[in-house]
Amino acid sequence: MRNKIGIILGFLITGYSFHAQELLSKEKAVELTLENNYDIRITKNNLETAKNNKSIYNSGYLPTVTGNAGANYTNNDTDLEFQDGTINSVTGAESKSYNASVGLNYTLFNGFNRKNTFKRLKESYNLTELQARQVMENTLITLFIAYYEVGRLTENESTQKQALTISKERLKRAKYSFDYGQSTKLEVLNAEVDVNNDSITYIDVKRQLNNAKRDLNVVLGRKVNTPVTVDTNVLYNEDLVFNTILSQANANNANLLQSQKNIELSKLDVKINQSGWMPNVSLTSSYAWNKSNSDATNAFSPISNTRTGLNAGVNLSWNIFDGGRTRTNVTNARIALDTQEIRKNQLKEQLERDVNNAWETYQNSLFSLKVQEQNVQTNKLNFERSNERYKLGQISSIDFRQAQINLINAELNRNNAKYVAKNAELQLLQLAGSLLENNNF
Repeated sequence: MRNKIGIILGFLITGYSFHAQELLSKEKAVELTLENNYDIRITKNNLETAKNNKSIYNSGYLPTVTGNAGANYTNNDTDLEFQDGTINSVTGAESKSYNASVGLNYTLFNGFNRKNTFKRLKESYNLTELQARQVMENTLITLFIAYYEVGRLTENESTQKQALTISKERLKRAKYSFDYGQSTKLEVLNAEVDVNNDSITYIDVKRQLNNAKRDLNVVLGRKVNTPVTVDTNVLYNEDLVFNTILSQANANNANLLQSQKNIELSKLDVKINQSGWMPNVSLTSSYAWNKSNSDATNAFSPISNTRTGLNAGVNLSWNIFDGGRTRTNVTNARIALDTQEIRKNQLKEQLERDVNNAWETYQNSLFSLKVQEQNVQTNKLNFERSNERYKLGQISSIDFRQAQINLINAELNRNNAKYVAKNAELQLLQLAGSLLENNNF
């Protein structure tokens, strides 16, 4: 069993040494995510669609121009009987007709429906921009959760690797002592158990790290097994002030801004539906050419007829009563507006709660980090002294192992607190609506 574990560890420790991995900086990670992440790419397409929808070509302000053309052919046998009894027979009388026209239609007035609909398309684009911003913020949060998880597990791996090295040295020392009759077989067996346990823990941490790297590559939008090494240095914003964060959240939070935009859209929906009570005025005009050729069935029948002309007109329509449909639509639109205003008030209350909770979590995380760093220093001193005393035979292997475990746990807790604090900070910046402007990731 020990040999198998040793072989596995050998591959795990040396397997990646053949590949010089370039350090993936936080700035480069953000750049790759904004360029390659699938959610962001889909969002960019949605934004482009919204941009097209708000253009003048989708506004209804431009006229429509229609062209028509046609041709007809007939061949008839005709018998004409006149009042004096004369009969005129025509066999194979051909007639041909041609027509072409260009028509223009333009809505002059439709109860401000066109005006308000155009405004709504512009506001819908603005809403899509806010939605795109929220997707980008959420994606960056996902990115740094994955990035810092790789960092945390990288440091955990280093801690477990160091613990395994110490356990192996202890096993070697126990074997030497046993060979020279200075310790019992029990000391050797205890050391072997601890090496096996540390080996299993190290293998598991290595597995977690590899999984975390694949998760990070998915967020980056690249092949999942791309080698990656992250920067484990973490900087914190030391100038964050609660009142400033809360004020920024009320002004810039993406969810709150989307709620306000939905209110504006609902107001326009009311106006659009009210246009059903107003008249519609439209302008129509056309230029037409018509020509027909036919065989004369009598002396007075024309052989050819050509007409060209310009036609123009103004149409007015007014749906005086539509069975109450417009009234129902307007009432429902006003109810929807009221619903959006209620939702905004709810979001404001929830946002204030979330900012308070996030701030408290952030402050507690910073305090926990400070305590854990002090705890690491204390356990380091304790382990160093225990190590010296163990070498002198002043403490048992059990006491030594306990000091080692205490140091390992302290370092793991410090690593966890380090990244929990940074993630809490990023969540706070997202609530404040300043995550995308932040340069201190």
